[in-house]
Amino acid sequence: MNALRQLEWALLELQQSTPLASVSGAISEIAPTHFRVSGLSRFVRLGELIGVNSGGKPQIGEVVRIDSDGIIAKPFDRQFAGGLGSVAYRMPPLSFAPDPSWKGRVINALGAPLDGQGPLTPGSRAVSAEAEAPSAMKRARVHKPLRTGVRVIDLFAPICAGQRVGIFAGSGVGKSTLLAMLARSQGFDTVVLALVGERGREVREFIEDVLGTNRNRAVTIVSTGDESPMMRRLAPKTAMAVAEYFRDRGESVLLVVDSITRFAHAAREVALAAGEPAVARGYAPTVFTDLPRLLERAGPGEEGSGSITGIFSVLVDGDDHNEPIADTIRGTLDGHIVLSRHIADQARYPAVDVLASVSRLAHNVWDPEERELVSKLRTMIAKYEDTRDLRLMGGYQSGRDSGLDQAIDMVPRIYSAMRQDASAPPSADPFRELRDMLRGD
Repeated sequence: MNALRQLEWALLELQQSTPLASVSGAISEIAPTHFRVSGLSRFVRLGELIGVNSGGKPQIGEVVRIDSDGIIAKPFDRQFAGGLGSVAYRMPPLSFAPDPSWKGRVINALGAPLDGQGPLTPGSRAVSAEAEAPSAMKRARVHKPLRTGVRVIDLFAPICAGQRVGIFAGSGVGKSTLLAMLARSQGFDTVVLALVGERGREVREFIEDVLGTNRNRAVTIVSTGDESPMMRRLAPKTAMAVAEYFRDRGESVLLVVDSITRFAHAAREVALAAGEPAVARGYAPTVFTDLPRLLERAGPGEEGSGSITGIFSVLVDGDDHNEPIADTIRGTLDGHIVLSRHIADQARYPAVDVLASVSRLAHNVWDPEERELVSKLRTMIAKYEDTRDLRLMGGYQSGRDSGLDQAIDMVPRIYSAMRQDASAPPSADPFRELRDMLRGD
């Protein structure tokens, strides 16, 4: 009788782990960007995964469209090896189990290791890349000031723990260098870095040279530009899920995504393959839904947990800061730091345009005296820049406007004080350092 009971339990476990029947279909069409499966329309939903066995190795695709003729799926692999008539079947949702031992590791969008240091140690709780943001009324308030160590940011656009900030820049104006300076900030327990659509050669350079010893407290998720749009779209979501795991442990997490624009590009490719219309510069409607859903997951957790401070780089097309993606992201985030090509051309790095940059939570950082000082500095810089052409043409004589005379004297010294090399130590007290530099101490 005991043997029969053991056999019964064994059969029950087998049935639970391996269903005796599964629903499958057949591939009926293969295109460069997607494949169509017949026979599964009534059994799957949008966003579910489809598996296709090819040479003994399953390839995964995501359902992006369902109609009466079948489903359209986008493969995660760059090269889809399935053929017409290949069997396609439903798969469980993607999940992975982060662990503190993941710090110092490099993984791909699917949570598989890329650094050759062996398998990852799974944690005790599985998480999904498609998690929901915390409830608005259960979230903690954002009020704790945070020193980034970047003088110009801590002075003119200071941030708080749990704030979400975008770095808006065209190509070649020092965006990645500024991100690296922020990633080295010592005000966080864990750094989660997502490199999305980057050049392959830059990944190792960024991790080894830029992060350096800080790599030991960072989890890096990589999806290079030559990977499929599905992987590039998934990478920031995976990074967000890893950051949420450490946040729920009570840690202060810095999440850096470079760049969120390439996530939008990948989402556009997926949406167009699904047959969505292009409504704004080639972007489909779901792109403008996916962006807020992802960005809202960053920020403070529920009361008693940690926070995710999000730094998202935004690559503006043609230096147009009002193009649809930049405009949508700017309206969602809690602040924006604008990098100027004009400032970069003057070799002033970080090339932050202090007049165009805004932190919506700066009032939680400045005391009244600091707020008044920053306001005066902004006014002085604005007057200096507004009269630049007039002064270059010789149309202004000293003594006619005492405020402009003061700006002409002080602003070049302010600009000099804002310069900060990437290899320089972090700024400890930006207001004191500015005062000393202006005095010539």
